[in-house]
Amino acid sequence: MTRARQLLDRIRSRRTQLGLAIRVTVAATAAYALATALHLLLPLWAVLTSLIVTQMSVGRSLKATRDYMLGTIGGAIYGGAIAILIPYSSEAGLLGLLVLSVAPLAFIAAINPSLSAATVTAVIVLLVPTMHHSDPLTSAIDRVSEVGVGAVTGLLVSFLVLPSRAVRQIRAAAAQLLELIADAFTELLAGLTRGRDNDALHRIQDGIGTAMVGMNAIGAEAERERAARLSSGPDTGPLLRTVLRLRHDVVMIGRATVVPLPVEVQMRLAAPLTEVSTAIARFLRSAASALREGAGAPPIHPVHVALQHYSEAVAAVRQDGLIRGHASDTAERFFALGFSLEQMHQNLCDLDRVVGEWSEIATDKSVRVAE
Repeated sequence: MTRARQLLDRIRSRRTQLGLAIRVTVAATAAYALATALHLLLPLWAVLTSLIVTQMSVGRSLKATRDYMLGTIGGAIYGGAIAILIPYSSEAGLLGLLVLSVAPLAFIAAINPSLSAATVTAVIVLLVPTMHHSDPLTSAIDRVSEVGVGAVTGLLVSFLVLPSRAVRQIRAAAAQLLELIADAFTELLAGLTRGRDNDALHRIQDGIGTAMVGMNAIGAEAERERAARLSSGPDTGPLLRTVLRLRHDVVMIGRATVVPLPVEVQMRLAAPLTEVSTAIARFLRSAASALREGAGAPPIHPVHVALQHYSEAVAAVRQDGLIRGHASDTAERFFALGFSLEQMHQNLCDLDRVVGEWSEIATDKSVRVAE
């Protein structure tokens, strides 16, 4: 029973990937059936196009469809025009036309990768007639028809079969980042008294960097869905900017905690720093859970209290002159840490507001569904 539950939990944790696998399978099958029913010359291209445009989210499928169709139409027009306007009668002539077709489009694709399909399409339009004894115009029409069938099929499947909205995915991506930021923050503050575990920090920082790239990409997809009125989700900008600022706060704290504090300062600040570390890490992880579940924002009051206690302890350290007599870079790091924590405090307040907004929207949706 336990193994079955574990397997079920594992499948649930991968439901987004499982949904994509099902959509891709349905799209490929439907594209082949439709291309065959329409007696298209090469059903293969319809199937391949459906695989290309069926993406993880509807927003990404929209972009893939737009880019692939623009590239295909542009490549078909250019390749067909070259083949029609410049006749050839030998292999050398065909080779020259191939160079003339590929070089400009490859250059354009290097500048704008979204048009990379144009080069492939031009080559197909140019070479397929030599294999099937057809004319270039027919080849161009066939190519656009095949890609059109595949693109429409893939896009419809993305809309209708277990559709995955980027707005939902952005919640999971932001939550993962908040948890990584909490891990990094805890490790950095702990390093002030016991020294850093640089290997652990590098792993965390690498994970944050990768997760940031993924979250920004999903954010662009979510905005594409909103622009096309395919999603009623909130503007992702405030959430993305707040998480990015928290990431910058961790970087600044990392620079301020390169080496441990002086021993006498450690003794005075150990308890307040532990309280700050616990309160902020707990808030970040609770905010991550709230984003995933669409729940209300977690209480931020413990963060206020912990930072107030830390500020009072810092004021006492300064009043007692414990920083005097140390190297200037030690004093700089000491004051930089306080400034960075204050900046993080402001950004945590913003996070509290943003998570609350997302939970309100989730609540409103559930109420509308219930009605």
